[in-house]
Amino acid sequence: MLSHNITLDAKSISRLSSRGLSLKILKDQLEHELELSLELWRAQGLNVVKHQGYYYFDTAFIPIEEAEFCIVDIETNGSKIEKHQIIELAAVKVRDGKIIDRFESLVYTKEINPHITEITGIKAEDTKDAPQLKEVLKAFRLFLGNAIFVAHDVKFDYMFISKSMEKIGLEPLLNRSLCSLAFAERTIVSYRYALSYLNDALKLNPNAQHHRAMSDVLTTYGLFLLSLQNLDENVKTVEDLIRFSKEAKRLKRPKFDPLLEEKEA
Repeated sequence: MLSHNITLDAKSISRLSSRGLSLKILKDQLEHELELSLELWRAQGLNVVKHQGYYYFDTAFIPIEEAEFCIVDIETNGSKIEKHQIIELAAVKVRDGKIIDRFESLVYTKEINPHITEITGIKAEDTKDAPQLKEVLKAFRLFLGNAIFVAHDVKFDYMFISKSMEKIGLEPLLNRSLCSLAFAERTIVSYRYALSYLNDALKLNPNAQHHRAMSDVLTTYGLFLLSLQNLDENVKTVEDLIRFSKEAKRLKRPKFDPLLEEKEA
């Protein structure tokens, strides 16, 4: 199998997302022939297209309402990819604000630290009939396709899933990603931006069971919809949205916790 991470420098990636990259600069940085590289990237969730002589992420042209976003959450039996693994993975596919598909699975594991069981409620025996990690990740890879990967504090979930895929012999993820926490900081005024706090403050998911994957996915979905409602109207495409979530000014936080004030009142 050809192994293929994206090897482009940060400047080239920025150009692919905005004003385009020339054929020469693109070819100079590729490990393989251009067509093969584009095909490999596509298989890993990243579409690069040619437009008026330059190359772009296809998300530079896809309007937000036409894009597929995959909101993801994982539970793990520890935070270190070298020695821990995913024990639950859930996701929903969203297009034009509506859920169009769902994915949810526990993952077989021999042991779960009591501390993790305390947080998640998941015991090792709960996973005894669950599929193996390889089976779950292969199914999730097909489910994700080339959708935009969305998660609350996206780096952890994206990295853990991508590295887990490499551990079982799959290619790493190359999907474009969006952090719902960073997006919320620029669209919703809140004292804190932890998912549980936002759910308490905004009543996003009335049946929330924090630290269970599908529950957190549905809470993040509610947050994502609210952030989209408050989005600057000049943000039109997926790449505009990703850029806005990273570069727009964060909203000013209140000095005092309104939830604490409510309780005291």
